[in-house]
Amino acid sequence: MSEDRPPIRILIVDDHPVLRAGVAAMLGNQSDLLVIGEAGDGAEALEQFRSLYPDVVVMDLQMPGMNGVEATAAIRAEAPSAKILVLTTYAGDAQAVRALRAGATGYLLKNSLRTQIVDAVRAVHAGKRHIDPDVSEQIALHVADEPLTERELSVLELVAQGHANKQAAAALGLAEETVKAHLKNIFVKLDVNDRTRAVTVAMERGMLGT
Repeated sequence: MSEDRPPIRILIVDDHPVLRAGVAAMLGNQSDLLVIGEAGDGAEALEQFRSLYPDVVVMDLQMPGMNGVEATAAIRAEAPSAKILVLTTYAGDAQAVRALRAGATGYLLKNSLRTQIVDAVRAVHAGKRHIDPDVSEQIALHVADEPLTERELSVLELVAQGHANKQAAAALGLAEETVKAHLKNIFVKLDVNDRTRAVTVAMERGMLGT
């Protein structure tokens, strides 16, 4: 680090204290990086951002209360120039697209090498978009796919919870035949033949459980 260049100030957001500590230690070993704060959920991340105004936010996605996508959107709404690097276990294209649309500049998986995470922080700080190669491949693979509608996602969420068609219909205030029609559309869009596979594919791609 140049003597006249201040370190990159970082806020780490993750609901697991051990993981936060590990990331903080890893980044803190770099002379040009400085961890200035930590947060355990999205709401705390927003508060810490307002207080500390870090150069880069390293953001987890799955957290109680306000999740990472919501926190990213909230931070970017207040500070459009904020630089946010998502660091997550979720490689699904749908999850990544949501985060990027919310304003994340980078998207990296937690199983990345230490050097990759450090390089990603520096790249995001420099204003570059940095996306994990495997995630980029998944996004490219499905970019032309027709997305599931909100209603189809609602049906699939209930199916994932173990509801039969009749139960899902009652929960959504729909006719059972309408639920069956939604499922047929879901099967076509996800290129699957049954409910179980539909749920599996949707979870792998980050469509459910967010």
